[in-house]
Amino acid sequence: MDKKPSIPILILAAGESKRMGERVKQLLPWKNTTLLENAFAQASESQVEDVYVVLGANEEFIKKQTQLPDDICIYNENWSNGMGSSIVAGLQHILSLPKEYDGVLVMLADQPFIDTEYLDKIVHTWGKTRATITATGYENGLGVPAMFDKCHFPELLKLTKDYGARNIINDSNIKIINPQGKEMDIDTWQDYQELVKLIK
Repeated sequence: MDKKPSIPILILAAGESKRMGERVKQLLPWKNTTLLENAFAQASESQVEDVYVVLGANEEFIKKQTQLPDDICIYNENWSNGMGSSIVAGLQHILSLPKEYDGVLVMLADQPFIDTEYLDKIVHTWGKTRATITATGYENGLGVPAMFDKCHFPELLKLTKDYGARNIINDSNIKIINPQGKEMDIDTWQDYQELVKLIK
C-alpha cells in the first residue's frame, strides 16, 4: 500500500482507570515511553493519514506529562459515560474538519502489543475486502482495534454506553483479524506488572 488511505486513527484514552488506584494508566512506563505515547507512535507510523487521541479524565495532567501535539488531542467532556462517548467525541471532531474521510480506525491506549504492522493489516484488509468493518477477534467475541467504513458513522455517533461499538460490530458485514496475542490489554496493576515481565 503506497498511498495512505483517507482515514484517521482514534486512540481512546479518556478513562479514569479506577482499578489502577492512584496511578494514571495512560502514563505507565512502557519500554522507553508511556502506554499512551507508545500507542500514538505505533499509530503514527502506520499507513493511515491522521492520528487523534481522545482524552477525558486527567486530560491536562496527561498532556503535561507527554509529548503529544495539542492539535491531535480531543477532549471528551462526557468521558465518565464510557468508551462509546469517546468514539462519539472523536468522530464529531474529525467530521468537523475540512476533509472527507472514508472510514475510521478505533484503537485503545492500553493494548501495548498492538503495533504498526497489525494496524496496517487491518487497514489493508479493509481496503482489499471492502467489508464495512474489519475487527479484531477475541475468544469471547469481536472488538477493537477495528476499522469502520464511513457508512457506519451515523451509528457510531449514536453510541452512549460503555460497550462502545461492540453492538455495531456484531451486527455488520465484518472481516475478522486474528491478533495472535497482541490484543492483551491492561486493566489492573497486576495486568501491567505481568505484561512488563513479558518484555524483559
